[in-house]
Amino acid sequence: MNTATAAKSLSALGHDARLSVFRLLIKAGDDGLNVGAIGRHLEIPASTLAHHLSALVDAGLVRQGRKGREIYNFANYDAMSDLMDYLTDQCCVGVGEA
Repeated sequence: MNTATAAKSLSALGHDARLSVFRLLIKAGDDGLNVGAIGRHLEIPASTLAHHLSALVDAGLVRQGRKGREIYNFANYDAMSDLMDYLTDQCCVGVGEA
């Protein structure tokens, strides 16, 4: 992961609705959720939800796949882990004098 990718991911998560969607998808696990279920859980209209999901997919934090005729959304755990690793990679190593 690089700074630009991390910034894009953090930007996508920087909206309360998108953060709520991502956290819900983490709770859903490998089963994922379709748009209707996400909307019902979070009380977000489908048109607004589509916009937020698009931003999360574009940032690589959510992936989508078909189950029958429906499109399901899944948290991308690898991307989440990479972001967390990037944020904590240099934890407590010190910075020295500039």
